[in-house]
Amino acid sequence: QVQLVESGGGLVQAGGSLRLSCAASGRTGSTYTMGWFRQAPGKEREFVALIMWSSSNTYYADSVKGRFTISRDNAKNTVYLQMNSLKPEDTAVYYCAATRSIVVITTPDGYDYWGQGTQVTVSS
Repeated sequence: QVQLVESGGGLVQAGGSLRLSCAASGRTGSTYTMGWFRQAPGKEREFVALIMWSSSNTYYADSVKGRFTISRDNAKNTVYLQMNSLKPEDTAVYYCAATRSIVVITTPDGYDYWGQGTQVTVSS
C-alpha cells in the first residue's frame, strides 16, 4: 500500500503561482509513475501532468503546458507541481496519484493510489 498526502493548495490571484507537494509513504520502494489530476465542481476528474519513474519523462495536458511543471525528489518520496500564470479556470481540487504502469496513462482509472486532494482557487 502507498499513502499519498497533498499540500500547498490555497487562494491565489490570476497570474500568480502555487507549488503543490505530494508526499508518499508506505511501500514506496516499488517504482511508481506519479500523476496530478484535478476536478472542478460539476466536472469529471481530468489529467494534468505525470512523471515517469523509469525515465523521469514528463507529460502535460495541453491546457497547462508551458505553465505547470511536475518534478520529483525520490530521496524524499515527494512529487511537486509548480503552477505558474494561474487562471481562474485552473480552480479545482488537485489530486496526486500513483500507478505501477510502465506506459503513459492519462486516465484516472489507470492509477492505483490517490491522495485526499488539495483545493486550488484562482480569483480573477
